[in-house]
Amino acid sequence: MTTPLLPSRLGRYRRSLGRFWATALSAELEYPANFWIEALSVLGNLAGSVFVLGLLFGGPQRQSTANLGGWSWDEALVVLGLYTVLDGFTTSLLQPNLSRIVGHVQNGSLDFVLLKPLDSQFWLSTRMISPWGLPGILAGFALCGWAAARAGASWSPLGLALSAALLVASAVILYSLWFVLAALSIWFVKVWNATEVLRYTLVAGRYPVTAYPQALRLVFTFVLPVAFLTTVPAEAVLGRGEPLWVVGGLAMATATFLGSRWFWRYALRHYTSASS
Repeated sequence: MTTPLLPSRLGRYRRSLGRFWATALSAELEYPANFWIEALSVLGNLAGSVFVLGLLFGGPQRQSTANLGGWSWDEALVVLGLYTVLDGFTTSLLQPNLSRIVGHVQNGSLDFVLLKPLDSQFWLSTRMISPWGLPGILAGFALCGWAAARAGASWSPLGLALSAALLVASAVILYSLWFVLAALSIWFVKVWNATEVLRYTLVAGRYPVTAYPQALRLVFTFVLPVAFLTTVPAEAVLGRGEPLWVVGGLAMATATFLGSRWFWRYALRHYTSASS
């Protein structure tokens, strides 16, 4: 069963989260060399992405004059930076936790999760954290800030708050998509390949959504909300976010999160306990 997230219990959830992450980080940091390996991997992947983006712009000699779907070179780098941040978020939080849901269903240990005095979705989504996504998050923010400054973005307190809100919204959307796919393991045990397909599909978020043909733009906006993951927050970072898209991004985050909550409760009604 699930326990509703009531305000009176927020303190318990905060303390639990602190213990979860302290334990997980203690275990992970026993191998500090992994951090530097991951940092090199992130820099290599980012260099490869910048190289591919440069090819789409026609090479270094055209980067100052060409555009990609109406985005200049520096503006497109902001999108790539935000994608790198979200990829680091996936490595730090989504992958370590949601990949384990299949195992809980297979092994019957989901029974013990459901008996805990914490909301089961909260426990499954936050029990582990990995520091190996931190290099990606830092590199993404660094690239985003540097490229936005080069693109002439002017920041105000309101603009920064709006950019932060949309980035949080994009993280919520990404989490919700991953969680719904992971929850399908209640019916189909081998769904981890589906989450990998989702991850590689969302690679499209490395580039502005306007760079794609019209049909793909519709898919990446209303079916797989790639546009709300990187393009819409990038518009806000560059100081040109339109109110309609901002409201749409926040509404999409709310809808996908509530949808993931509803879907998990629906899935649990069809869960056959290992002890039953």
